[in-house]
Amino acid sequence: MERIYVDHAATSPIHPAVVEKMTTFMHEYFGNPSSIHHYGRESRRYLDEARQTIAASIGAHENELIFTSGGTEADNMALIGVALANRHKGNHIITTQIEHHAVLHTCEYLETQGFEVTYLPVNEYGQVSVDEIKSALTDQTILVSVMFGNNEVGAIQPIGEIGVLLKEHGAYFHTDAVQAYGLIPLNVQQLGVDLLSVSAHKINGPKGMGFLYAAAHVSLSPLLFGGEQERKRRAGTENMTSIVGFEEAVKISQQTLQTRADEYRRYKKIMVAVLKEEGISFEINGHLENSLPHVLNLSFPKTNVESMLVNLDLAGIAASSGSACTAGAIDPSHVLVAMFGKGSERLTTSIRFSFGLGNSAEQIEKTARQTANIVKRLTM
Repeated sequence: MERIYVDHAATSPIHPAVVEKMTTFMHEYFGNPSSIHHYGRESRRYLDEARQTIAASIGAHENELIFTSGGTEADNMALIGVALANRHKGNHIITTQIEHHAVLHTCEYLETQGFEVTYLPVNEYGQVSVDEIKSALTDQTILVSVMFGNNEVGAIQPIGEIGVLLKEHGAYFHTDAVQAYGLIPLNVQQLGVDLLSVSAHKINGPKGMGFLYAAAHVSLSPLLFGGEQERKRRAGTENMTSIVGFEEAVKISQQTLQTRADEYRRYKKIMVAVLKEEGISFEINGHLENSLPHVLNLSFPKTNVESMLVNLDLAGIAASSGSACTAGAIDPSHVLVAMFGKGSERLTTSIRFSFGLGNSAEQIEKTARQTANIVKRLTM
């Protein structure tokens, strides 16, 4: 049985070129980048080159890049780091109800530390209103955190417009770009963001690796204490093997960005067209066009998400009900609740298909046919 992986928003397979780069590096280099001898200098050269390459991919200066253990740490560092360092300026933070839990749970923690957090609603397409952000701003607001593209439904937020708004106000602006990076061109100067989070394993790089972009003017308290790595912002010997792998994944993703984005958008259209051809009932959660290229979230009325996922898996198809970080959770998707309300049938009938490396148009058509067969079997 051919197995088809359409859960790339959860994690992506490591690109063969990344594996080769990492294994070669592990065989040949082991020095601590902080050491001044030959072995240390060799590692430092690779560290500096990786930082330059990755910073350039978002239009940032290399000194503004902080390597982290992934998107979760980057989000935590952005929120907690800014909150603690700027408490004297205010104690108010604004975010949305559909953020990844790495942001939402961090905000909940900050509330226990005396900070006030406003969780803004979204419309039925999963998008936040710039006017609502403007209305929520106060003279105590020190940070606004809005994800670039949603991991469950693919909704893209008006980041550029929010950036313009906040330039006039003065609050720092953070965006979680974990799902968008590598598929949508990002330039921190044009977007007007002060902080931006990215994870390597979403772009066919290694797990346990990511970065936080923090503009030079951002006042940020470190979360880890020890050595003086990452310009004293994140203590701990750098994970050189993963950093080298991350750099390779970034090079590949940037070189193939437009081609892959176009291909994944075509996959979404194939999926929708085949399901319509099969005559089954379904609804798109969010926009088909104004969304991340690789994420398609569909609701199949009168089905049950658990039955759907089990049957898809038995048919060799790996899909998801939403964020992999909440897999096994009893509570419905907080994203769908924010979009449709707690009583909506879509909370228990929605499946996320997400595309990436290794997928083909033939696989997507097969996925759609199998999905249609399962829906018919479960509803007729």
